[in-house]
Amino acid sequence: MTILVTGARGLVGGTLLTLLRSRGLDARAASGSPDKLDLPGDVPAVRCHLADPATFPAALKGVTSVFLYAEPSHIDAFVEQAADAGVRHIVLLSTSAVLGPGAGEDPIARSHLEVERALAASPVESTFLRPGSFASNALQWSWPIKSTGAVSLPYPDSHTDPIHEADIAEAALAVLTDPRLSGGKYTLTGPESVTFREQIGHISRVTGRPVAVEAVSRAAWKAEMADYIPGSFADALLDWWRSNDGSPVETTRTVEELTGHPARGFAVWAEDHAGDFTR
Repeated sequence: MTILVTGARGLVGGTLLTLLRSRGLDARAASGSPDKLDLPGDVPAVRCHLADPATFPAALKGVTSVFLYAEPSHIDAFVEQAADAGVRHIVLLSTSAVLGPGAGEDPIARSHLEVERALAASPVESTFLRPGSFASNALQWSWPIKSTGAVSLPYPDSHTDPIHEADIAEAALAVLTDPRLSGGKYTLTGPESVTFREQIGHISRVTGRPVAVEAVSRAAWKAEMADYIPGSFADALLDWWRSNDGSPVETTRTVEELTGHPARGFAVWAEDHAGDFTR
């Protein structure tokens, strides 16, 4: 069995590769820039840019399973070439946003739905992992914390269900290696509903540095993030945060059901990443 891991430069993909190699499994790292990968052991790297179908055939040759990031631009070509290459199972890193009532209008959910639908129509068996909020989203605060000691937020008391990238990777490992789990649709969350203010409090604790939380308007936050987040995506995020402002979100025990251990809390994630907020 050869497993192709797309998005190998990401935290989830990189962690999954380490887990696969620790199990002695044949893994192949895929990235649009394979020369920039820092890979564990003897993991081979191959160029696979999900927006460039010309890179698909070589990346998929000899592959039996794929861990796939949700890029809709050429998903039909990818699943067609995966089937032609003999791929038997695709595990998609999707999002729980696809379950929302307005998923068709939400640009974040819509792009993931396009990929889910293409996989559902494919002859290749597919499994969907649908995490909620990534704990690693907090890394966007690293620069303001290091430079000013303050984070600007439009809804500091909005709740999220932050999940550690290690839990997503371990869930992916489980569904890739246990045939009994194949074909499922799994909603993954952290173990608790946590506000942004509480997350920043955890970061302050593990770094030993005070971090101020500054409430700003939606417009001010969009302007601050304009170089990093397209306007339509920013609006979708803001609307989601507003809907959860002061309201805890629902969590699941799916991580524990798939991996055999409870999901790691945000406090654990903060400890694991303390250096990202101090170096």
